[in-house]
Amino acid sequence: MNGRSKLFRWLYGIADGVRHWFRRRRWDKDLALGRRAEDLAHRFLQRRGMTVVARNYKTPAGSGELDLVAYEGPVLVVVEVKSRTSLQYGPPEQNVDFEKETRLLRGAEDYARRAGVPLTNVRFDIVSVVFTGAKADIRHIEDAFHPDENTPFPRLV
Repeated sequence: MNGRSKLFRWLYGIADGVRHWFRRRRWDKDLALGRRAEDLAHRFLQRRGMTVVARNYKTPAGSGELDLVAYEGPVLVVVEVKSRTSLQYGPPEQNVDFEKETRLLRGAEDYARRAGVPLTNVRFDIVSVVFTGAKADIRHIEDAFHPDENTPFPRLV
């Protein structure tokens, strides 16, 4: 990592911290923490070479919401961001249940249709963020689940 990218990473960290401080003052604590996790996941995915094209995308019918939508080459990646302040009750990604997967699939179908991307070029990832003090442990789970060929609903891999 060169000096310039270290500087930008440091500046983004400062900006994220300030933005989070203001959110905590106005928003519910859990909502502010979830949004901070989305900010960190966004930067994490960008550093891994993905192009984030949408955040908090909601379908017009309200049947699904996508935290992050990104492209990795020709693949449209739908990313669910989950966060916790400890692992006392298990990792954050265990909260992505069948109902959540179904909502993600509905949102992905809508977004892919509007973007002109076939559903076969859509991948579902989870970014898990665990906050421990000022530090955040980020884990990226690629291809966390996929739609079953026989049903319109996804199944955990």
